[in-house]
Amino acid sequence: MNVPEKQRLGAAEIAAELKRQITLGHLKNKERLPPERQLADGFGVARGTVREALNQLVDIGYVEIKASSGTYIRYESDKLDYSVIASANPLELMDARFALEPHICRLAVMKGRQTDFSHLENLCLKMEQNNHDSTIFSDTDTEFHRALCRCSGNTLLIWMLDQITSVRSHSDWTRMRHLTLNETIITQYNLQHRRLIEAIRAREPESAANIMKEHLETARLSLTRAAET
Repeated sequence: MNVPEKQRLGAAEIAAELKRQITLGHLKNKERLPPERQLADGFGVARGTVREALNQLVDIGYVEIKASSGTYIRYESDKLDYSVIASANPLELMDARFALEPHICRLAVMKGRQTDFSHLENLCLKMEQNNHDSTIFSDTDTEFHRALCRCSGNTLLIWMLDQITSVRSHSDWTRMRHLTLNETIITQYNLQHRRLIEAIRAREPESAANIMKEHLETARLSLTRAAET
């Protein structure tokens, strides 16, 4: 299996890389994945990180975990031309997110439940507690935005955001993450996440959408500056 350059990958990046391998047909439907220990050695991470990545793939229907048997692919290829996603760069990712996520916030306000908001709150707390660890923050940030999208109840938007998020497996994104995610910018992101949750809980759709726009503008500016270095 071809894996990206080892730069302390997080669970979200490992899940995205495995998803890329599955979608491209390098890993076939019904094929058994290597054991967690072997995957962990291949990616250079702890088994817990691999386990979290596999659970993410279970959530989006790409694999299934059979007790005492292993993890199996449950994706039929030929459903998506992956070339567009494979060639996307981090700035294109941000532009695509900007087109979707502000409206996702509006839908979260209108359709989200208190249990959804509690989950977002827990993820926000985890990010705030790990503003010194870019890998944990990045993994949790990915799950935060996915959870926000799930609040919308719109399966097409959930699928679209998942395809966009898969760009995070690319080596360009990993390099950008190491260049941009320092304690200062993470703290700023956490403040924006906190304001976003408050707007959603207050059922203020336009306020939530505007905070998301501000958040994505901050991220895009950080990426643009890093790309110029």
